[in-house]
Amino acid sequence: MSTRGREVPLRGREAERKTLDDLIAGVGPGSSQVLVLRGEAGAGKTALLDYLVERARDHHLVQIAGVESDMELAYAGLQQLCAPMLAHLDVLAEPQRHALEVAFGREVGAPPDRFLVGLAVLSLLAAAAAARPLVCVIDDAQWLDQVTVQTLAFVARRLLAEPVALVFAVRDSPELLQGLPELTVSGLSDADARELLESVMVGGMDPRVRDRIVAETRGLPLAILEVPRSISAAELSGGFWISGKRSSPAAVEKGFVRRIHALPEKTQLLLLVAAAEPIGDAGLFLGAAAQLGVSIDALAPAEADGLIVFGPQMRFRHPLIRSAAYRAADLADRRAAHRALADATDAMTDPDRRAWHAAQAAAGPDETIAADLERSAQRAQQRGGVAAAATFLERATALTADPGMRGTRALAAAQAKRDAADASAAHALLSIAETSDVSPLQQAQVARLRAQMDFVGSRSGETGAPRVAETAAALLDAARRLERVDDYSSRECYLESIAALIYAGRLADPVALQQVAEAALAALAHTAGDLRPVDLLLKGMAQRITGGLRAGADTLRAALAGMRHQADTDPPAVGRWLRVPGFPILQESAAHELWDEQTVRHLSTTAVNHARDTGALAGLPRALTYRAGVHLLSGEFAQAGQLLGEAASITEATAGRSPVRYHSVLLAAWRGDSVTAGHLVDTAADDGTLRGEGRLHGLTRYASAVLNNGLARYDEAFAAARVACNHLDLGFHGWCLYELVEAATHSGEDNAAKEAVARLEDSAGLSGTDWGLGVLASAQAMRAADDTADGLFTEAVERLSRTPITVHLARTRLLYGEWLRRANRRTDARRELAAAHEAFERMGAQGFAERARRELAATGEKVRRQQTRTGGELTAQEAQIARLAAEGLTNQEIGAQLFISSHTVEWHLRKVFPKLGVTSRRQLRALSF
Repeated sequence: MSTRGREVPLRGREAERKTLDDLIAGVGPGSSQVLVLRGEAGAGKTALLDYLVERARDHHLVQIAGVESDMELAYAGLQQLCAPMLAHLDVLAEPQRHALEVAFGREVGAPPDRFLVGLAVLSLLAAAAAARPLVCVIDDAQWLDQVTVQTLAFVARRLLAEPVALVFAVRDSPELLQGLPELTVSGLSDADARELLESVMVGGMDPRVRDRIVAETRGLPLAILEVPRSISAAELSGGFWISGKRSSPAAVEKGFVRRIHALPEKTQLLLLVAAAEPIGDAGLFLGAAAQLGVSIDALAPAEADGLIVFGPQMRFRHPLIRSAAYRAADLADRRAAHRALADATDAMTDPDRRAWHAAQAAAGPDETIAADLERSAQRAQQRGGVAAAATFLERATALTADPGMRGTRALAAAQAKRDAADASAAHALLSIAETSDVSPLQQAQVARLRAQMDFVGSRSGETGAPRVAETAAALLDAARRLERVDDYSSRECYLESIAALIYAGRLADPVALQQVAEAALAALAHTAGDLRPVDLLLKGMAQRITGGLRAGADTLRAALAGMRHQADTDPPAVGRWLRVPGFPILQESAAHELWDEQTVRHLSTTAVNHARDTGALAGLPRALTYRAGVHLLSGEFAQAGQLLGEAASITEATAGRSPVRYHSVLLAAWRGDSVTAGHLVDTAADDGTLRGEGRLHGLTRYASAVLNNGLARYDEAFAAARVACNHLDLGFHGWCLYELVEAATHSGEDNAAKEAVARLEDSAGLSGTDWGLGVLASAQAMRAADDTADGLFTEAVERLSRTPITVHLARTRLLYGEWLRRANRRTDARRELAAAHEAFERMGAQGFAERARRELAATGEKVRRQQTRTGGELTAQEAQIARLAAEGLTNQEIGAQLFISSHTVEWHLRKVFPKLGVTSRRQLRALSF
């Protein structure tokens, strides 16, 4: 901290300094550190960073600062941070290295997923920290470009064992870098503020004025340091100062503006050029000054006043001075400065920054500049800079005079803004497109894009978003408008509308789903040529909705077979599926309606592999949740929990907000933990009501039925299952019927059980799969006469034994054992009950396991409670790393799958080995996870 060239020591801040001292001491082998200094402008964050830098002189140190005018250039901040470490690029895995090279414009290639770039940066930091701990200091993070902030937030959440410290300073923006460790920086204490004020004053000061200044500056160091420049000696010593003028950072900035206005005009113009040029490149600054015909000597008064330092890199003494220099200028001077910078910028080496300066210099529509911005947007998209592309296109729209071209650019900008998660700006741009001279196709695309954003927003619980059912009507309207002009998109939009209503479930208009399905079938009737798998999915789901449980099966089988083939031969198709709102739930529901476990397993595995291989972290949580459902049905609760935990950690790492993960609720219910499951059920039900997502109501009632059947609370299970079965929730309605049969049978509700079995015959009975027919035979056996029950139970066990659906097999063996005990066939009962008990114990279904144990005890069998298999003491991530290592993957391959560095994988394995009692990766292969 300095004033008039004199260094001012850091006063007070004992707690803050201790935190920073501990951070530096704590970064080392096996230990990373992350800290966000958060506070308003002028609070002293930069001074604390300077203190940290001094303490980190023995470390590998990298410093950058965000600049407001640089916010629109994709990866600009990240490139500054990584530039000193690019010598380590060769140690990165090829996909990571290539992604980073493309993002930085050093290579040409397909747009890299920004989270693959994040993994590359994580690996780069780890490599740079190999010799000595690395400390990265990022000042004014609120001015970094969006993709840089997202990437660094991802890296900060995944550092784990790396000897790396990431320290950010950010103004008080609650949404930025949320969830990371924070240190709030506020004003100094009164005593420290008084001491600082007196240290920068020459001569005496009226004590009352001193105390009033301390109070009104709220102890903000920068405001205090500016007192000698903004208050006359007479005011200070005589006590004539008028309070209420200089208490905020805004007022301090106004003080800087006054000081700048007091400088010669040419000095002001050079300050403006420096403020408008974010890189701080002295060569570029000199070129712009030459374009303006101003000698560099004119900068001398600003240097003498301590506002700026001229060197290899232009540096303002404080970010508020930069903003003051820019805002002090009138519009004409700003345009002149940007024009000079555009002319001085090399169009070959830095076309994007040149285009941006030219755009800022434009006084009105300019097609040449707008076209340049469009090309800049294309380059940004190729580097994965969606936010930058969106901003370039938004500015291009503003500079376009032709109504048709303006609408086209506004639509493209809106799509980019949507992809950059800026829904507000996207909606504003859609309004521009709607009122422009655009084609019927573009009008329909506008309608679809707006409806898609509302659908995603409703599922994520965004403030102000419509309820889920309301988005279905808008999607239906868009689908109809797309007919004849883009039939492929129209059919996808019909699917999206059906998905919205499936999520809305029982909280939607009862006839709405039927109407959408009928409209989709009518549209498909006019289709010429072969239908794509996605079209067959639409047709099959519409047939099932309009025709009941016996309809649409053949079409759905053809759709899923086509998708399995497409997943094997056209991997990018999997990525497209994951990006279409609501598509995964339709795909999964269709397979479950057919009781087709093999297709669910195949498609979910393909989805996870595709997301991992391509680094598509945005779609990976959905794919992991999809796959977790397969593990749940297979009784692999630990694996399901690991995948759900990974999905949650990725969502947290990307600062995203995810919908309720259905399988998390089901997993708790199957495990039989009434407290945890009850809490999740209640929370999910409330969340569903808030968003209008009625499918959650059906799901939570189904989960309650599973939980209570396992705990032998059959009346409660019956009440929950009956509510669950009141609505046709495609994808798990058949499971609800099975729970209803069991609960009703034990509760003496024979009519309800009879009706549920009849409805199961219409779905599972026509499936043709061992899973469906096995579940149906099990349900029929529960209410069959004694002379037929034995055969039905035997058939159910045989069929389900040929599938990996362990949960339904174990349930059937438990029911069969209970029936055999009541028939006084104790030896046979012990066989089935022991098999059921062992399966439930192995999978961790404690409610059902206890029920089987009690039945075994009733047969006279002594039961020893089994312990959960080795590995139970591992964390979810440790268990996953151990499993992947056992499969033969290298540390680098494991890191790429889990989005952590290979060094962190090794660090985890060093803890896994003693926990499991092994000493090598080869020994891991003998264990099961």
